[in-house]
Amino acid sequence: MERIKVGYLPLYIKLYDDSNPAKREPMVRYMELLIRMLEAEGLEVIAAPVCRIASEFEAAVKMFREAGAVAIVTQHLAYSPSLESIGALKGAGLPIIVLDTTPDYSLIDRAATYSGVSVNHGIHGVQDMCNLLRRNGVYYAICAGHAMHSPVISQVAGMCRAARAAWAYRHARVGSVGGAFTGMGDFMISDEDYRDRIGAEVVYMDSETVQSFLEQVREDEVDAEMALDRELFDVRVAGGENHRAAVRSGLAVRKWAEAEKLSALTVNFLTLDICGLPKMPFAECCKAMVRGLGYAGEGDVLTAGMVGALRSVWRETSFVEIFCPDWKEDVILLSHMGEANLELAQWKPSLADMPFNYNTCGDTVAPKMCYRPGSAVFVNVAPAREGFSMIVTPVEMLDCGLPDGAYKNSIQGWMKPSRPLPEFLRTYSELGGTHHSALVYGAQIDEIEAFGRMMGFETHRL
Repeated sequence: MERIKVGYLPLYIKLYDDSNPAKREPMVRYMELLIRMLEAEGLEVIAAPVCRIASEFEAAVKMFREAGAVAIVTQHLAYSPSLESIGALKGAGLPIIVLDTTPDYSLIDRAATYSGVSVNHGIHGVQDMCNLLRRNGVYYAICAGHAMHSPVISQVAGMCRAARAAWAYRHARVGSVGGAFTGMGDFMISDEDYRDRIGAEVVYMDSETVQSFLEQVREDEVDAEMALDRELFDVRVAGGENHRAAVRSGLAVRKWAEAEKLSALTVNFLTLDICGLPKMPFAECCKAMVRGLGYAGEGDVLTAGMVGALRSVWRETSFVEIFCPDWKEDVILLSHMGEANLELAQWKPSLADMPFNYNTCGDTVAPKMCYRPGSAVFVNVAPAREGFSMIVTPVEMLDCGLPDGAYKNSIQGWMKPSRPLPEFLRTYSELGGTHHSALVYGAQIDEIEAFGRMMGFETHRL
């Protein structure tokens, strides 16, 4: 995964340079240590020169933007008057991540003999700046603590991951195969609102486009993909023609996604015959998530874009759908027809014939998979009365699935929420959560929550 590019903004006061130019040297050395620690966390740090006055802050922010930074990490080397920096920060258009730290871990035991004030008083500069950021409606996240005696550096890196995901969502290109599912309204959003409120673009694969890319699929490519399927899946397909037709459909979608440089896609299974795909390409939808694209079913471009944004940072992310409650055990069955991130399978996925009478394309093949046990974060984004809301909640995926899927469904996973099931479901629907979501293994909930806030979403933690 590529390193996350962030700007590093050291704040200082010109008064100290005018009165004692050597004063900043130990602070700069400490700053350089912090930068190396952040780089060890997987960040590509673009460090600005020490900034003191408005013009220097403006030049630094301009440099960050031109370099493609997804966030600005600030560090107060000492006190810095906020009116010098607020103009640049207000106009940066990037999340501000405040590293609130100082060089010394302890002062009280040396208060009588050590003159440590000059290198350890940046925290009131943080307070000055954050007051101005809040008053001006600029998003910022605070990470406070000593670099050697707290997780503050990893917390900053986590906020930078959140910023990278937010950048990916704002720059999403979401492909729609078959358009929206008629009558399904909870995640419905117009292309115009999606673009204006989030920044994502929707691209459609119409019948003419389908035909064009089907014609580009060679028979040897189909043969090679079917051979790969036999490695990836436990193949239990009775005849080869449906498998072959589904692979051909999937390769056409893949070629189109690559040509359009998509970050996510969605397929509406009801209208495939209208747009001209021979078969519902369930396996390709799964493989797309493995390759790093977002996905959601039924023409849901909103969730697909979110899954793609999360997947760009947290690899173990999948599209999921709440299906059924188990009231006795306080758990939820996650399921879908045949779409999941195969990397999250507890056992080797199988590929089997699927009866399919939802359109005139006829029967197809689809993966069967069980989500592996482990801790995860369940994430939902939903249109709200004004803007969007996001629900994040820690969950536990249980070790009680079946290799071929519960109740003969293709995809399954048993999710235990952090609250009793009736309370979880009640609160979830009170907040307007939709029936399409994302599941992220191995993520810190603080980071996912920060992602929502950086997007400007009304964010709720259950």
